[in-house]
Amino acid sequence: MSEFRFSKRIEVRFRDCDPMGHVNNAVYLTYLEVARFAYWRHVFAGHDAGGLQFILARMECDFRAQAAMGEELDVHVRVSRLGRSSFDFDAEIVRVADDVRILESRAVMVVYDYAAQTPVPIPEAARRRIEEFEGDGRG
Repeated sequence: MSEFRFSKRIEVRFRDCDPMGHVNNAVYLTYLEVARFAYWRHVFAGHDAGGLQFILARMECDFRAQAAMGEELDVHVRVSRLGRSSFDFDAEIVRVADDVRILESRAVMVVYDYAAQTPVPIPEAARRRIEEFEGDGRG
């Protein structure tokens, strides 16, 4: 997991599980969102994001194993690509007890001006901060 510099631990709740007894596939999207938000707070704590606002443009998930109620999961996230007006969040969800990879994903985020309803370039302050945090881990 060394390629990821940030992770968020999540405990699977009863409500996350479907009648088959494992985490419903739609719930993993919420786990990923929680981790992306935590990443953002961590990386930009005390730093200027240059007014950055973004939206989710694409989400890919590869499901590898199942998780069940009460298990602890680590959601590892990183920014793997910085484009002109978009960037990618790579993630993996790993069961803590046995280090089994549950899911791999990629989210494409677009920096967005909500008032104008159009993509805009990534602010330089945000770009610099992400590059500082990710360092050589991006790629």
